[in-house]
Amino acid sequence: MLNFCLEMNLHLRACCAKASGSSGVPMFIQIQQLEVHPIDFDEKLDPGQIDFGAELQQTGDLRATGRAQLIEEHHGKHLTIQDIRVNGELAATFQMACARCLEAVSQKLAHKFDLLYRPLGADAGKEELSVTAVEAEISYYEGDGLLLEDVLREQVLLAVPLKAICREDCKGLCPHCGKNLNLTQCSCEEPLEDPRWSALKEIRSKLEQ
Repeated sequence: MLNFCLEMNLHLRACCAKASGSSGVPMFIQIQQLEVHPIDFDEKLDPGQIDFGAELQQTGDLRATGRAQLIEEHHGKHLTIQDIRVNGELAATFQMACARCLEAVSQKLAHKFDLLYRPLGADAGKEELSVTAVEAEISYYEGDGLLLEDVLREQVLLAVPLKAICREDCKGLCPHCGKNLNLTQCSCEEPLEDPRWSALKEIRSKLEQ
């Protein structure tokens, strides 16, 4: 019995060691481990370890700290739902294209999260959720747990702005030749106004008099 306890203690320490620090391997938050003890994580991920898509590039280390813990909900005498609650914060610097001129824009991101992952299908047909579920953002996991990598990817994509502008007075690109008007003035002529719009303007002017 004593040997079993010692082996279990060593196993828990090994699990906690894997959960802290950067190992270069995606961290899997496993239900079996959470049944024994919450998992604290302190991860530093290099650019390229998580794929955020072609439009968003990580330019420095992504630092994420927090805790994952198991929350068991008892429904009746025989049904137990195992939720995973993950809370923490992340910080990183990203690069995305300016919405006007397409030049690279640097975006610093600092984001806190409090998430509840429920088993896929657990809420099927239910109109009301528990108090615990209401307090946190709800997502779903399938199988024996979830990847911290997937959690961080989701939170980054939700936190970054949909559009970024390199500067308030960005002139953007010429709609005709595509030149960056912040860098050079093109020689494209302004298109002639459609005469149909002129007629509408005259009607509007008369109505406003």
